[in-house]
Amino acid sequence: MSGEDSQLSAGQRREALKEVYAQAQACERCAELAATRKTVVFGAGNADADLMFVGEAPGASEDEQGLPFVGAAGKLLEKLLGEIGLMRADVFIANTLKCRPPGNRDPQPIEIENCREYLYRQVELIQPRVICTLGNFATKLLRDDPTGITRLHGQPEVREVGRRAVRLYPIFHPAAALYTPRMLQTLREDFQRLPELLALPAPEQSQSLEIPEFDEEPSQSAGASAAGNASVDGAAASTGASRTSAGGEAAADAAAEADQLGLF
Repeated sequence: MSGEDSQLSAGQRREALKEVYAQAQACERCAELAATRKTVVFGAGNADADLMFVGEAPGASEDEQGLPFVGAAGKLLEKLLGEIGLMRADVFIANTLKCRPPGNRDPQPIEIENCREYLYRQVELIQPRVICTLGNFATKLLRDDPTGITRLHGQPEVREVGRRAVRLYPIFHPAAALYTPRMLQTLREDFQRLPELLALPAPEQSQSLEIPEFDEEPSQSAGASAAGNASVDGAAASTGASRTSAGGEAAADAAAEADQLGLF
């Protein structure tokens, strides 16, 4: 899509996001991940959110349930959101990888590359104003730079992610702050800046939003990869972290699908 066709409504963007979800379910780009996963953890939340979080990869609980951040780190994330007046349903949460690496090992470069386009499509269709990268892997990927999170946390900057300009805001991964009071305080302080970042005008786009055809061919250097259970919620929230979504018949259809897919 390009030009006038790129100006999609919230409902149209949500429908396109469902198509990407379906493609991810059938993805077999990374042989090891495809062979060991239980589900594909595509992402979860408000598909029209102004605030998006990107973490590393699903863990065991996420792989089991098909939802991101459902363990202790997810509970901390929800607590920190509550402290700034937001709920989980106001934001969209995803990871750099859609499948769990065996034994919770670090993502491999080829796996990140194979999964990169799914994340870029999510950003292009959700159109967040602010993306919080949680930890090193997400920060390095979306900044396309090897600088680590310790040097970058709490420093917002406008970056091109895929084909969309966003305000990127690196922060520590909640898992790193669970047992370290000093890091938890730093994470809390970084979270406190989110309302002011969300209140800023959206970054100016350098070009019309273009949603390219997704390349479904497996990578030459990898076998098969990620697919399974996910969730995307197009209903708009009433906070500063979401925009008004399509109503009427489209909302009814979205609610019906939410029941079918277990969306929240």
